[in-house]
Amino acid sequence: MSENITWWSFDSVKKFMKDGFIAIGVPESDAEICADVLVAADKRGVDSHGVGRYKPIYLDRIWAGTQETKTNFEITRETPTTAVIDGHNGMGHAIAYKAMAMAIEKAKKFGLGMTVVRNSTHYGAAFYYPMMAIQEGMIGLTGTNARPSIAPTWGVEPMLGTNPMTWGMPTDEDFPFMLDCATSVTQRGKLEVYERIGKELPEGWVIGEDGNYRTDTKQVLVDLTKDKAALTPLGGLGEDLGGYKGYGYATVVELLSTALSQANYLKMLMGVDADGKKIPIQLGHFFMAIDIEAFVELDKFKKHAGDVCRALRNSRKAKGAERIYTAGEKEHEIWLYRKDKGVPFNDPLKKDFKFVNDKLNLGYDLPF
Repeated sequence: MSENITWWSFDSVKKFMKDGFIAIGVPESDAEICADVLVAADKRGVDSHGVGRYKPIYLDRIWAGTQETKTNFEITRETPTTAVIDGHNGMGHAIAYKAMAMAIEKAKKFGLGMTVVRNSTHYGAAFYYPMMAIQEGMIGLTGTNARPSIAPTWGVEPMLGTNPMTWGMPTDEDFPFMLDCATSVTQRGKLEVYERIGKELPEGWVIGEDGNYRTDTKQVLVDLTKDKAALTPLGGLGEDLGGYKGYGYATVVELLSTALSQANYLKMLMGVDADGKKIPIQLGHFFMAIDIEAFVELDKFKKHAGDVCRALRNSRKAKGAERIYTAGEKEHEIWLYRKDKGVPFNDPLKKDFKFVNDKLNLGYDLPF
């Protein structure tokens, strides 16, 4: 993040993005969902999947004709506890929101609900959807495939997406347990953040065609789309540090995101055709909601989960370590810091929002 930071309130940023989505043809109800998902990421410090992607990912794809503004949410197969949905290349946030809402409703009736999606688009920060389940006293799970970027163990070619598998569970603390992470050492969004601030990548994140690490951020982002660079799976290269585990989990997400819904997979998601023309990146997702009350009283579960997290944080620390965290704790602390400040805008992000304001004639008096 550059030093020239301007803070803009969450509500104002959300309204700006919603108005922008509406201006390019997204229905108001869907625009509300899309803007809320994006700003929710910045509230928790997940800047790699927040408002920084508003223009370069979502608006630019709509302007390029590779993403639809009006979403046809089609249920193609359904049982009392499951559903298969075709998103018809619409707004991924709206598709995912409705798919998770459907899983939650099924879980309320039958204890478990699962939905799968094909022909969707990027749905933003994955934690948003398990959080929906948590708010209903449930456990939530989601996963999605993505453009090829991870090389399989002992390979150098990007084959799998960063493929997060995200779990959320309520606790009796001020924040839930929320494990939201890619199945690679890092994700493409983090590389985009590094590129915006002109910072080189740490060794170990990316490998080149020759199998050696690369740190040249700007060119890496280009080469990821040309099969000349790849992200390393969780655990890193080879097998000594468990890289095969990250590779394996990425494959699990790929299968659950695509085989049940018959969605596109692996190199089908490159986003270009044989002639190099940009085409839709049609993703697959899955969503699951588990009604805790079908197993145990909610309060008992929440206390149990809280006790586990507290025991982990209170365990003996390594020499020099100040504290131990549990998943979701750091994000909660960022929210406490940012809740009265808003979204931090650096110079590249300011430039994007000024461009959108002018191009769409939104008429905002921007604070930067």
